[in-house]
Order: sequence, then structure tokens, then C-alpha cells
Amino acid sequence: MDLRRIRHFVVVAETLNFRRAAERLHMAQPPLSVSIQKLEAELDTKLFVRSPSGVSLTPSGEAALAEARRLLFHGSQFAQIAHSASEGTGGALHVGFVGSTTFGLLQKLVPRYRAEYPGVELILREATSARIMQMVEEDALDIGLVRTPLLHSSAATLVPLERDQFIAALPRGNRFVKKGLLALGDLADESFIMYTRTEAAGLHSAAMLACQQAGFLPRITQEAVQVQTVLSLVESGLGVALVPSVMQRFVSEKIAYRALDDLPPAAEIGLALIYRPEMESPAARRFRLLACQEFPLPA
Repeated sequence: MDLRRIRHFVVVAETLNFRRAAERLHMAQPPLSVSIQKLEAELDTKLFVRSPSGVSLTPSGEAALAEARRLLFHGSQFAQIAHSASEGTGGALHVGFVGSTTFGLLQKLVPRYRAEYPGVELILREATSARIMQMVEEDALDIGLVRTPLLHSSAATLVPLERDQFIAALPRGNRFVKKGLLALGDLADESFIMYTRTEAAGLHSAAMLACQQAGFLPRITQEAVQVQTVLSLVESGLGVALVPSVMQRFVSEKIAYRALDDLPPAAEIGLALIYRPEMESPAARRFRLLACQEFPLPA
């Protein structure tokens, strides 16, 4: 149904005068009369009674007026929503994130994005980096915030946001807590909480490489997927762990964090944004640009 004719009907119904209605609509009276006639033909019912004394609504016209106004309102809303989505200021944005982004990165990005683009529905989903990468590739997520390195090749594009390095997380009762700066080799005889090879391959690889270059293979007594779970196991006294330095914001009276002075450059870790350029929506593009502004990395 032509919304233009619906608008013509509403204006004529409100003025009950074709001349005044035509003036309000900025059109000539004859085309307006033709428009109403075509609408009546389409509906197969008369909407107006025309008489020498003026125009009045038929019972059908009176019944249709409220619905016609609703149609015009929803038509306007439809156009506004479509325009907002095309401009990146409306619609929905699906963002995947790893748990460790909640210790700084998300706290900066989410409030700023919501403040600048309040019309976008931001839908956040926590998962592992490997799963987020897969969901971005499958177009189930618009953007992912992942922990690097990522060991699997991907058609998606990776945008580094933060560089980080490992520190040691020690149970408070560990003998090295009283020591200040540690060498990773000092921990060679300790029990290690390690990231799983399958679901946290990047962190697992970087941590194992760091230990190997420090001259030992870690004695692994427990494995976990998420950094927060690793820290919970350290709290329980099951062993020591290598965790991103940003996790020092996870304060616990049962954990001591210590810097390591012999980490190899190859064991560098970080956080990055992952997306598919060919599938990028306007809202996703605005999020990506905002993230790059908030977390500029030196060349």
C-alpha cells in the first residue's frame, strides 16, 4: 500500500477540505482528488462523502483514520531505523570478547561507544579467542576482542590494540613471594597451572616458549582455558602461573604478582580486534575506529 496515498487521506480527513489539504501537502487539488480515488478503489470502499456543503468521513473512513495514522508513524520509524543502520548510529552490533578484556579494555570502549552511539544495541558475548575467531569468520559476530597470539590462520583481519607481557602469579605461601624481581628460570622446579593447548592455544604456546627459552619444561599439574580460572587455581595453591600483566588488577590476598626479567621477545602477548573487512557494517566500522583511537599503538 502506498504510504503517500495514506498521508493524503489523513490530511484530507483532518481538514475535511480538499483545497486546504492540497495546500498543506504542497500539491495541486486535482492530483490529490485522483490519489484519494485510487486509494478508495484499492480498498474497494468509500472513505469520504462529497457534498455541496463539504466533505465528511464515511464510517469506513472514520474507522480507518486511526490505523492510517499508525501506518504513517511506523513508516517513519522504519525509514529512520534503516537510515540509522546505514549510518552506523542504529541497529545491533555483536561483539565477542575474552574474559581478560574486562580488566581495562572493555571498561574504556563500552562506555564511550554507548555515549557516542546510543542508538546502537550493543550485544556482548564472552568466549575463547579461538571460538571468537571462528564466529567472526562465520559472520555470527561482527567484531571480536581476542588475546594474541592466535596460532590459526584466518580470513579475518587482526588489529592490535594492546601489547602485554607475562608476569608470575604466585600463591602467597610460595617461597619466591619474598623475592622482588624474578627470573623465569627461578620457577623451574615449581608446579605450573597452564593454559589448555586446544582452547587457549595462543597463551599456551607463548607460555611454553618462554619456559623453554628460560631452560626448562614446566611441570604442569593443572590446565585451564580462561585466565581468570588460572588465577583461581593459583589462589587454591595448586601452582604458579604465567598471566598477562594486566591481570594485576585482579587483586587477591592469596596471590602475589612478580615481574620477570628474562622473558624472550617471542613470548609477547597482547589484545587485538578481529573483523572481516568485506562484511563490516557501518556500526562495526565505528566501533573499530573508536577502538583504534582509544588504544593507539606506536608504529
